[in-house]
Order: sequence, then structure tokens, then C-alpha cells
Amino acid sequence: MTTRKIIHIDMDAFYASVEQRDFPELRGKPVAVGSPSPRGVVTTASYEARKFGVRSAMPSVTAKRLCKDLIFILLRFDIYQKVSRQIQQIFYEYTDLVEPLSLDEAFLDVTTNKKNLIFAVQIAKEIKKKIKEKTGLTASAGISINKFLAKTASEIKKPDGLFLIPPEKAVSFVEKLPIEKFFGVGKVTSGKMHEMGIRNGYDLKQRSEKELISRFGKVGIYYYQIARAIDNREVDPSRIRKSLGAENTFAEDLADLNSVDLELDKILTVLIRRMNRTQTKGKTLTLKVKYSDFQQITRSHTVPKWIEEANDIKEIYTEMLPGLEIREGIRLLGLTLSNLNHDIEKKEKRDDNAQLSFDF
Repeated sequence: MTTRKIIHIDMDAFYASVEQRDFPELRGKPVAVGSPSPRGVVTTASYEARKFGVRSAMPSVTAKRLCKDLIFILLRFDIYQKVSRQIQQIFYEYTDLVEPLSLDEAFLDVTTNKKNLIFAVQIAKEIKKKIKEKTGLTASAGISINKFLAKTASEIKKPDGLFLIPPEKAVSFVEKLPIEKFFGVGKVTSGKMHEMGIRNGYDLKQRSEKELISRFGKVGIYYYQIARAIDNREVDPSRIRKSLGAENTFAEDLADLNSVDLELDKILTVLIRRMNRTQTKGKTLTLKVKYSDFQQITRSHTVPKWIEEANDIKEIYTEMLPGLEIREGIRLLGLTLSNLNHDIEKKEKRDDNAQLSFDF
């Protein structure tokens, strides 16, 4: 059986690092990319800001309270996309098996590679060096036999880190890994696992697949496998999004259905633009509503024909609005399209070609 060589590249505090690169006066200072408004959210925080506990997805008011000298920078998405394309060009110098997860991270399968390099560690080092030379930014790399381990490894020595989990150490590494460090195990799940006496991979490994499925549902199969360092997912270069959406958080809560309808029209305009740009259509529309108390509800409707026009979307969400509870006000609305044409029409184009195993 082939031992795969998987690299996970993760840019360090990507958006914030781009801003510090482009504006020297920000270097060495706590920076948060996002809106400083009372309803704003931190998208990315520099490592100087993280020392104060500032994290992505944190409300801006909380971040400012934690770090009084925090500097907010508005998103420059077009710049981040440009830099991301430069980075991906480097990846393709080594392999076509590149699976981007976002603008700032990707998996690479280098089991066989364009430069016929034997060691995956050498490839990771070269990629990190080229990223630094071409963009002025640092990246962290994780190398191992599967995606789960490579992703986990890339987090260990951040920033500007490189960490290898070789095949012979994969099982022992997972057994010692704290459960909250497992990719795919969030705070709620790790809390439940702690209640079950599961503190690390070894503890998780003692639980049967049946028990984990009973407690966590189908994802229990995933937990059972990764406790044994098993992850058979391939690096998928044709990986596509499962949904396409648009949403908006309002400066003031919406207090009536007329305001909701007006704001949904604006969100619809953004969604249609994204659909046209990516030639996307779908069969399921989801309406997302978040209230002022941060409680959230979603309503979804699936139709047999493709949803591809603005009128189609408006007709569907208009049917969802009657009976919508306003409560103390609505702070966020969103529209998301799923069951996409790209996903449904996708076909497997790659063969499982057996390859010789090489050293890492």
C-alpha cells in the first residue's frame, strides 16, 4: 500500500500580515482586520494582537476591550486574492494535486511531484522559502501521511513553522495529542469528550465506533478513525464549495418585516453577482436570521428546478417571511444557495494509480 506524502500549508495571520507588509507603520503592532464598529467582527488578528487574547470571529468591541491599542484595518479582499494567487502558483510548480481550503491554506499531495524530489520536507522548505521571497510573508507547513495529520502538524510550530509527523510516529503522536487539538473537534465537542473522560487520542482510541456514533452521530466514525491516525480522504484538486451565500450584519437592529425585505433585496443583489461570476445555480435556498440576543434560526426550501434567477430566489424567501419573529430585533440576515450544479454534476476524473513509497 502506498504511503502518501501530504503537505498542509497555512499562511500566518494572512490578512493581518499582508497589511503589516504593505504598511510598515503597522509592523510590530497589534492589528485586527475587520470593522471597528459596535457590530464589527475581527476577521484576522496579528500575532501581536493575539498575545492579548484577540482572535478571529471575535466581536470588535470585545477585541478592543482586551487590547486598548488595537489597530483596526478594513478588509482589502482584492489584495488578499492577488497574493493568494501568487502563493498557489508556487504550489503548482511541485504538484497539480492542490486542494485550496481558503485563500490562505491548502493541501498538497506530493507523493509524486513534478521535480521528482524524494523528501516531502524538502518540498515544504522550498515552498516556504519561495513564498517568503515572492510575497514577503511567512507560512507554516505540516507534513505527514494524511490530511488530518498534516493539518494538525501545521499548527504546532506557528508562526513560520515546519513540523513532520513521519509514518512510524503517527499513531503515538495521535495518542498523546490533547483532544482539543484534534482538527474537527471544537469547544462543544471537546467539552462533551472531557465529560466522558476523553482527554487525548489514547482515551478516544479506547471507545468503540458504536459508542462514538451513538454519542456524536455519523461524525463518530471520523473520530474513531483519526484516533487511529487513519484518514483516507484524498487531496482533491477539483474540490468545490458546497454552498454560495451572502449576508449582512446591520449597524442597527431591524424592527419590522418591511426593513427585513429591503435588506434582503440588497443581499440578493450580492448573491446574484456571485452566482453570475461563478456560474453557479442550486436547488436549495436557506434564509439565515440572527437576533440581537445572538440566537440564530435558519429556514430552508428545496425546489426540483434550478434556482438561478433573482426572481426565483425572491419568490422563495418571500414565502419564508410570513410568521418570522422579530423579537427584540434582527442583527443579521443571510441567503445561501446549496445543492449546487457544480457539486451535483461533478464526476471523478482521477484514477487510483499505485505508486512506490519513498522516505519522507
